[in-house]
Amino acid sequence: MFQKILVANRGEIALRIICACKELGIATVAVYSEADRNALHVRFADEAVCIGPARSSESYLNIPQVISAAEITNVDAIHPGYGFLSENANFAKVCEASEITFIGPKPEVIEMMGEKDRARREMKAAGLPTIPGSDGVVEGEEQLASEAKRIGYPLILKAAAGGGGRGMRMVRTQEDLLSAYQTARSEAQQAFGTPDVYMEKYLQHPRHIEFQVLGDQHGKVIHLGERECTIQRRHQKLIEETPSPAMDAKRRKELGAKVVKALEHIGYTNAGTIEFLMDDEGAFYFIEMNTRIQVEHPITEMVTGVDLVKAQIRVAAGEKIEDAVGEINFTGHSIECRINAEDPDTFVPSAGRITTFQAPGGTGVRVDSAAHSDAVIPPYYDSLVAKLIVKGRDRGESLSRMKRALEMFVIEGIKTSIPMHLRILADADFAAGKFDTHFIERFLNSNGK
Repeated sequence: MFQKILVANRGEIALRIICACKELGIATVAVYSEADRNALHVRFADEAVCIGPARSSESYLNIPQVISAAEITNVDAIHPGYGFLSENANFAKVCEASEITFIGPKPEVIEMMGEKDRARREMKAAGLPTIPGSDGVVEGEEQLASEAKRIGYPLILKAAAGGGGRGMRMVRTQEDLLSAYQTARSEAQQAFGTPDVYMEKYLQHPRHIEFQVLGDQHGKVIHLGERECTIQRRHQKLIEETPSPAMDAKRRKELGAKVVKALEHIGYTNAGTIEFLMDDEGAFYFIEMNTRIQVEHPITEMVTGVDLVKAQIRVAAGEKIEDAVGEINFTGHSIECRINAEDPDTFVPSAGRITTFQAPGGTGVRVDSAAHSDAVIPPYYDSLVAKLIVKGRDRGESLSRMKRALEMFVIEGIKTSIPMHLRILADADFAAGKFDTHFIERFLNSNGK
């Protein structure tokens, strides 16, 4: 087992990793920007190193600074969390060259899955269903027109090297095709350093379903069930739950087996997520893979009893999966609400000092956060303040428990998304599990937003 791990992240996920390390008896090193000097992850780590100014590009994304901090503190491994350098294949390679274990997949697998078009081809070859689309990157106007005609409208253009909604354009008619292509390429270049885009058939009313996976260094991969991630705004998830209201045992078993087989085929190690769109007919289509721990991992932990972050560390240290996770028992239903620092009506970010932070408690309630009274939410990073997670015997109890917990969550000094979450939970379609990825758009329109 590792003796010391550097946590190459900030906020709640950095604190989450430190907690896991403490339980495993592993010393920790926090890295921080000047804006995070007084952050909780800095306070609770055994050592801390400032790696630069507030801007991510000069601190949390600065590979030489992170590696220097790792070397001067003599760590065995680096845990990247999510975001920042977590899916940066070059960073994983530098860790490898520096003889520091990267707690994640192999660099070549990160690279493969990071190129969305290549990932789609690899997963299709490994037996996963994919959405009809272009055979690779779309090069030039002639191929653009021919591929669009073959696939049919509506279709969607996607950045080959990215995600999160950037470099993505939906096209309904031939007249809009060229301008959408040019815009998508421009956005892709700005966001990911390459203008490459590919094309897919656009599914009208899909659900977003993802499978949590874990692989060890002995060739074994398991899945820990699915998560429903359909409630999104601008491709950013707001509410996640497991199990999905749209899944049943038969579908879960069949698709889960295909996921495991595909990942064993590519030699996947550590934690990751396979993401699918499910159409109106219940057919699933692979869209991408996240080669890291996910923001929403706690709901899987709640229903399986598996500590995924500790499991990541254990398999990275060479343990077999069965030793890393122990016995897995799926029980109950869990929901997570992402509490963001933003105006719940306009979605404008709300940075500033928190004057009151009173987290809810009680049976089946968990709060993952690095916030507290008098903490400052800086304007430089993601707006996530806390993750509110609940578990109930079934979806009904989980929903009522989440409503109660949201009502008892007091955050003052900044605006948060809590009122928005409460309105969503009160919606009849959401309560009935009847929604697709356009739910929020319709919900806001119907509520006059």
